[in-house]
Amino acid sequence: MDRYLNVPFTKEEALSLKAGDMVYLTGTVYTARDAAHKRMAETLDAGGELPVSLQGNVIYYMGPSPAREGRPIGSAGPTTASRMDKYTPRLLDLGLAGMIGKGKRSREVSDAIVRNGSVYFAAIGGAGALLSKAITDSEVIAYDDLGTEAIRKLTVKDFPVTVVIDSRGENLYETATLQYCKE
Repeated sequence: MDRYLNVPFTKEEALSLKAGDMVYLTGTVYTARDAAHKRMAETLDAGGELPVSLQGNVIYYMGPSPAREGRPIGSAGPTTASRMDKYTPRLLDLGLAGMIGKGKRSREVSDAIVRNGSVYFAAIGGAGALLSKAITDSEVIAYDDLGTEAIRKLTVKDFPVTVVIDSRGENLYETATLQYCKE
């Protein structure tokens, strides 16, 4: 089912999504990869505040390439999500509504998605140039010293993703494999 969703979004909206839904996101999405996640964890461990509110927001696991002239961002493809798995349950418990990446997630992340009524989206790997066309603005908002791994605030319009793990724990990677093996 095709869905159009404004971000940030509510828990009720997250609960309405089902594994396999094609979703077009419009609004604000934040980027963060390995180094930014490590720094966020260190900040929380030290009793500090994160540079962005997680409540209802989505983090895209992506490090962009330099922008071409006249464009807000370069190629913007997803990175492997499992590299953030050790940090993700804590961020979900703090209100993160969703994540965008590629690849499977750990049992701990799946459990945290269900516990928090969140969602994991996949973006198409290898399609970074195409995905960048749905990004209308990009601004570094934290950890500028991390270069491409800095936290960016992206403005997106109809950014295409697929629900891979929904708030009930349905996992498209598992169900699609079972369906494929039956045929």
